[in-house]
Amino acid sequence: MKKSLLATLFLLLTLIVKSQVRVIHFNAGWNSSHNVSWVKDLKDCDIEFIDIAVKTKAQKEYSIVVVPTLLILQYDEETKRYQADLSFKLTATKEEVQEYIDELILSGF
Repeated sequence: MKKSLLATLFLLLTLIVKSQVRVIHFNAGWNSSHNVSWVKDLKDCDIEFIDIAVKTKAQKEYSIVVVPTLLILQYDEETKRYQADLSFKLTATKEEVQEYIDELILSGF
C-alpha cells in the first residue's frame, strides 16, 4: 500500500513538472526544410508545433517575425525566445534549450 501511494505521488509530481514548461515551435510550410527536428526530443516539457502560414493569428498573438522560432513558456508566460538568423536557421542548440528548460524546472522547487 505504501509503495503504491509513493508511486502515485511520484507520477503526479512528474505530470505537474512536465505541464509547467511548454515549448512552441513556430515555422511555416515554405520553410519546412529548416524545421528544428530535435525539438521533439526535448525532455520535461510539453511541445507544440505551429505553422504560421496555417494558423495566421498565432503569428500576431506571439509576435513572430522570423521562422523558425522557439518560445519557452512557464505557466503560459514566455520566459525565453530563440529565433532564426538571416538564413532562416535556428541558432540555438538542443543542449542549450534543454539546459534552459532544466533550469526553469529546478527554479520551481
